[in-house]
Amino acid sequence: MDIKKTILLVEDDPFLSSLLQLKLQKENFKVIRAADGDEAINLLTKQGLKPDLMLLDLILPKKNGFEVLETIRQDPSVEKLPVIIISNLGQPSDIERGKSLGVIDYFVKARLSIDDLVKKVEAEVKKTTNS
Repeated sequence: MDIKKTILLVEDDPFLSSLLQLKLQKENFKVIRAADGDEAINLLTKQGLKPDLMLLDLILPKKNGFEVLETIRQDPSVEKLPVIIISNLGQPSDIERGKSLGVIDYFVKARLSIDDLVKKVEAEVKKTTNS
């Protein structure tokens, strides 16, 4: 991989956030972290960040993950951004809502295998690179 792929990691839990960042960097991804929904939206819409994929928690300070998704889906510059949700919200209605907002996958933290998540990220980024 010559050009590092960029992942926007939106997670307010510092431990999980650092863990995911380390795992992803080990796989040669560039990771940009946002600790709340406002920061994520700001990076994407105002600062013009163009990550290859966003990992998004739903329970966030300021704006929740659903609000982040609704906002970016209305912005032509980032509406096609692939998003994977990682959340403690595992109700079918939450998963359904995420999918209706175009997320490609939904991981429930309680059942989360970091390795599976990293594999999923790699697979998705490869897909977008090859298409």
